[in-house]
This record gives sequence, structure tokens and C-alpha cells, in this order.
Amino acid sequence: MPKSLERFAFSDKSGFAHRVRFPSANLADRRNVDIWCPVPLGRKSAIPLPVIYMHDGQNLFDPALSFAGVDWGMDEAIVRLTEAGVIPGAIVVGIWNSPQRKRELMPKKPFEQDLTTEVINKFVADQGGLPYSDDYLKFIVEELKPFVDENFPTSPDPAQTFVMGSSMGGLASLNAIESYPDVFGGAGCLSTHWVIGGFELVDAMGRDLPDPSNHRLYFDRGTIALDESYGPLQERMDAHLADAGYVAEANLLAQVWRGHDHSERAWRRRVDVPLRFLLGAK
Repeated sequence: MPKSLERFAFSDKSGFAHRVRFPSANLADRRNVDIWCPVPLGRKSAIPLPVIYMHDGQNLFDPALSFAGVDWGMDEAIVRLTEAGVIPGAIVVGIWNSPQRKRELMPKKPFEQDLTTEVINKFVADQGGLPYSDDYLKFIVEELKPFVDENFPTSPDPAQTFVMGSSMGGLASLNAIESYPDVFGGAGCLSTHWVIGGFELVDAMGRDLPDPSNHRLYFDRGTIALDESYGPLQERMDAHLADAGYVAEANLLAQVWRGHDHSERAWRRRVDVPLRFLLGAK
């Protein structure tokens, strides 16, 4: 576990940004983790703050680091919604990806138990090995979360602990809340990359949805570029969600964003919506 936090100026909004080079017993490499908090270390928040754990963390705050030169603007979104009184504030924990991104984010259980041999063989050939998302999630839950809870003014309650990401990060977020329903109370899955496993992946994950009585789920998709291919797959997941007892606008929000493509620019444009739904008044 890291012994210290370094201050980094990757956020141009009010708040305090830190970067940790995090050693892990579960991952092969030290992992950069960017943590943005609206109050400085050592100062108590007026209330314990919700925490959002996010994949592809280098894309969240700094356009110089982000893929294609556009970041999500997570710090700006949190400040904007907090000042508007929509959310109570939040700490954002951005976990950088690695060259093994798809192996870390691909849900392991359905991969091993439900996908076709053709899909499995293609994934292994393309990615150089099998998924190890179980190890990635253990890193978050068993190593990173205790560190964040110890060093920041968090609310460790599952109802105030969220996971969010886009594309493969959407899959990883649903996998996280299904694997650790007692840790995460909500998940934001933007442009979820169902096509990597097809309907078999959708059906497998649709069987393991967390209890709708104490969880919230957000899904969305655009309508152009790669997102155009997600429609039938997401509609199948929407049916699983309804069968599991999720109710639109109550514990589920599933949206289609016309004219949005598969990019950080698109996710930046709409990130306020999942934040409002997950962190806003219940």
C-alpha cells in the first residue's frame, strides 16, 4: 500500500487532485490512480462523501493524458452539480488502464462459462491471453478502496459507493456490482461494449444482476459509429433488468443518446446524467 499521496495539478477546478503509483498484490504492475477530492487531505468534509471508482482513469481529468485529447471533465461535472445542489459532492477515483486493458475489464465468469468457443478463441488470439478481471476487481475492493477510505473523507457505505466506466469499462462496472453487491450500491455503464461477447454475454450478465431493492443501474448508448451496433444487445439487457425487478426512473435509467458516438467527447457531454441519477436524492 502506498505510504504517501502526491499532489498533482491535473484538475483545473476547485478541488484537490492526487496521483498514487499504487503497488498491488493482485496486478502485475504498479498502477497509476488519480484521486480527486473537493476538500484537502486532513480536513473533514461537512458530510462523508460518496466515492465513484472509474476505469480508464487517465481519461477523466486532463486532456493532455486522455485518449484523443478530450477528457471527461469529471472534476468540472462534480463541481457543477454540487454547486447546483443536485448532488452532495463526490470523490472520484480514476484507475488508469494498462496494455492489458481488455483482459482486465472483460468479465471472467461469463467468459469461461457462457461464451462460444469461437468468441473465446478470438479473444485469446487478439489479446494474448485469458481475462483476469477477478484480479482487477480484487485490486479495487481489497487494496484500493481501503486506502481511499483511510485517507479521504469517504462514506464507505455501499449506498454511497459507485463504479462507472464506458465501453469495456461499462462491462467492468456491471461485473463489479454483480461480483461485489455488498461493496457497490450503483453502477454507471456508458456505451457498454456488449459486442465483444454478443447475446451470450448479455444473457449471462442478465442472470446475475444485483438486488434491485438496494442498487441503482445506469446504462446508455449512442446511435452512431461503434455505438450503433449496441442497440439490440442493450435492449436484451433492458429486458433482463425488467425481469429482475428494475423499474425505469426508480432504480434504473437506460437512455439512448441520438447523434452521440463512441468517444470521450460524447461521454463528457452526458456524464451529468448518470451522476445525477446515481448520486442525487433517492
